[in-house]
Amino acid sequence: MAVYTHVPAEEMAQFLTRYDTGALVSAKGIAEGVENSNYMLETRRPDGEAERFILTLYEKRVDEADLPFFMDLLDHLSLNGCKVPRFIADRDGRKLQQLAGRPACLIEFLSGISVTEPTPAQSLSAGRALGELHIAARGFAGERRNTLDLAGWHDLAAKCGDHLDDIQPGLAARLAEELAFLDAHWPTDLERSVIHADLFPDNVLMNGDTVTGLIDFYFSCTDIRAYDLAVTHGAWCFSVDGATYHADRGAALVRGYTETHGLSEAERAAFPVLCRGAALRFLLTRAYDWINTPPDAMVTRKDPLAYLRRLDFYATASAADLAAA
Repeated sequence: MAVYTHVPAEEMAQFLTRYDTGALVSAKGIAEGVENSNYMLETRRPDGEAERFILTLYEKRVDEADLPFFMDLLDHLSLNGCKVPRFIADRDGRKLQQLAGRPACLIEFLSGISVTEPTPAQSLSAGRALGELHIAARGFAGERRNTLDLAGWHDLAAKCGDHLDDIQPGLAARLAEELAFLDAHWPTDLERSVIHADLFPDNVLMNGDTVTGLIDFYFSCTDIRAYDLAVTHGAWCFSVDGATYHADRGAALVRGYTETHGLSEAERAAFPVLCRGAALRFLLTRAYDWINTPPDAMVTRKDPLAYLRRLDFYATASAADLAAA
């Protein structure tokens, strides 16, 4: 989440008159994340009841044409017991709006906090929540191509070009070598499903060790199911700078997933390669944003090298190291 488009309070208040939410009391921009503009809104009904919502304006990588997929997916997951925020319809039944020249939606607020340094117990809960998400997604008819797949990584590397070496000398050559490895070893026969594809700790709301919500589904797509676990592994099981791998978190995360959903032997065998791909994906998107984010944007840029360190770790790790039964 972030703020690229600044919306005056008067425009937000007028926007809310389309909904049965009460009047706007406060609005605060949310700086975390890099994809959309997000605000926390507090409203008050005539009877004094206060409520909170998330207002999202879509820009950058989110294609407006993809929004119905996300809306239908969250409705499906919610109906199947998954704790996810639903899109809110206005009085005319519309969920997708326009605000400040951007597609915009009002979204249900879920309580909970996001942890920065997860414990093994919290990692176990996150693994279980991901397994439950994959179970809840069964039967969902929608499909969306993962635009940040292997072909997308090649495209991002080309767009970053020689600027990669501005981040760290030799980075462009290192990533070219990794892309060549993944071209030769990326699995093509594993089970596919709808995946979250971005289940970082800041997209999981918790109360203590209990997951209270899964949020930010704007990278969700149809892809290798175990790749979703690989993305989550890289996000949950390292120090923020990527320098330290926490094996206790990794074991707990994988155990929580396998206890809930299960992991096939083929998925276990491919897991190191999937983790390398996940690390490269976030290295490249962070590098692209590092190079291209406007200096005046209210957004927290994230260090690409934190994912180079993860990538280096995964390049020498075995399936037994990462996904032992």
